[in-house]
Amino acid sequence: MGDIKDVITDVYKDFYGVDKEVDDVIRRKMEEMAGDAAKVNDLLSRLEQQNLLKTTQELVSSLPGLEGTGRSEEPGPGKNTDKKPDGENTAAQENKGAEADKAEAEKAEAEKADAGKKAVKEEKSGMEELNELIGLDKLKEDVTELVNLMKAQKMREEHGLKTVPVSKHLVFTGNPGTGKTTVARILAKLYREIGVLSKGQLIEVDRSGLVAGYIGQTALKTQEKIQEALGGILFIDEAYALAKDGNDFGQEAIDTILKAMEDNRDDFVVIVAGYTVPMEAFINSNPGLKSRFNKYFFFEDYTVEELIGIFGLQCRKYDYVLSADAEKLIRDKIGEMVENKGENFANAREVRNLFETIITDQATRLAAMESPSAEDLKTILPEDVLRDGMQADSGKREETSEDHDGNGAQKEKASADPAENSMEKVDEQPENV
Repeated sequence: MGDIKDVITDVYKDFYGVDKEVDDVIRRKMEEMAGDAAKVNDLLSRLEQQNLLKTTQELVSSLPGLEGTGRSEEPGPGKNTDKKPDGENTAAQENKGAEADKAEAEKAEAEKADAGKKAVKEEKSGMEELNELIGLDKLKEDVTELVNLMKAQKMREEHGLKTVPVSKHLVFTGNPGTGKTTVARILAKLYREIGVLSKGQLIEVDRSGLVAGYIGQTALKTQEKIQEALGGILFIDEAYALAKDGNDFGQEAIDTILKAMEDNRDDFVVIVAGYTVPMEAFINSNPGLKSRFNKYFFFEDYTVEELIGIFGLQCRKYDYVLSADAEKLIRDKIGEMVENKGENFANAREVRNLFETIITDQATRLAAMESPSAEDLKTILPEDVLRDGMQADSGKREETSEDHDGNGAQKEKASADPAENSMEKVDEQPENV
């Protein structure tokens, strides 16, 4: 029996990592069994069930005396002799485990709920986002008035009062980079918050996202975008491109959109956007458009100070800082951009392009350094700005020699059609950053 006992206890000890006291208890129990294989197996089975117990006392208490051994432990002073049957003991432990699991699950749920509340609390309202935009003061007033009107009509409807039919569809006009897409996204959120729209998503498209190249496909393609936008806003950039002369499928897209506006008037909003003059001509070219789009929001160009503020936001957003001399050069450069701006000046896009050019030049300077520090990596120096300035000056010298007629007058280079102007080919991004 001694050999069997040694083998069994050693295996159990290696597998479960028991200490010397527990080892002694197991050996003593083995001696009580006097080589009875059935009792040894029973002991091992119960030891395996109780392997999570951490103290000698708990392990001993879980192994009551075996019947037929002729030996039992004498209760010592102060010991409780009312031992529970094995079944009751196991059930109690299972209950404790279940209660512990339940407590852990409740704790996890509480932490998850707290995190959700924190996220909701930190999310800004649509009006807060609108007011944080740089500039656009007049536009902010117009949007606030529109939202208040919609909110009042919604409350009248909830109280069973008559409501005034108010068109929710809008025309956004102005140069590129003035915040049209950003404001449209915020407006979708505001409409959802006051219950005018059920979802509040913004789906952005242009002519290429609506018009197909074959008969019958344009309506299907347009209808797909409409389905995506139901419950939110369909934002059509350069909408006047849909109304081309000749045999064109753009009119089919317009007709499909007008029908959807009528069929889904309670939970679907369309905003058309583009340059001011072409947009006015586009709306007035079609009676259906003119009757449904009667609210115009004009986006003015940014001032020098507002564009400087937008450049500063870009720097803070991406962990860049300007040295004092670099900041002065940036102010001068943006002032020059505004002073010499053309008819279709791209505003915040111009500033974003300037920012990307400067950090590219900074990266070129850093490439010559063996091991730039974190301070080096985030600091923009005057030479990073001047490098771009020298390239611009070179371009101006070429323009002076080649792009003026004999009388010193500058030749026309920009297309008369704003839609063909190269600035329109810049990828659409949130303009007010």
